[in-house]
Amino acid sequence: VQLQASGGGLVQPGGSLRLSCAASGMVFSLNDLAWCRQTPGKQRELVAVINGRAMPDYAAFVKGRFTISRDNARDTVYLQMNNLEPDDTAVYYCHAQVPGLPMEYWGKGTLVTVSS
Repeated sequence: VQLQASGGGLVQPGGSLRLSCAASGMVFSLNDLAWCRQTPGKQRELVAVINGRAMPDYAAFVKGRFTISRDNARDTVYLQMNNLEPDDTAVYYCHAQVPGLPMEYWGKGTLVTVSS
């Protein structure tokens, strides 16, 4: 199983980025998919999650700014990030897990830097 995240980079405050995470080696449609982020010295935190029925949920700090979506035909999950703030600077990781099963998978992460 592999999760390959991409799309990070440097963006000014108020700007947008779209992260992608392409999966392989799994039955993609069965997985709940999530984006998490981590900054140095802090615990990894959940940003957004989308279940197998494409129902999303978001952390309070990104509601109204970020949108998670999935394309089961492409085995890819996306995170559209708008109105980015400096506090959004972090390494963003994608995560996959079939509900009720112990195995979980993480991508390697992609760095998002929000700075002027």
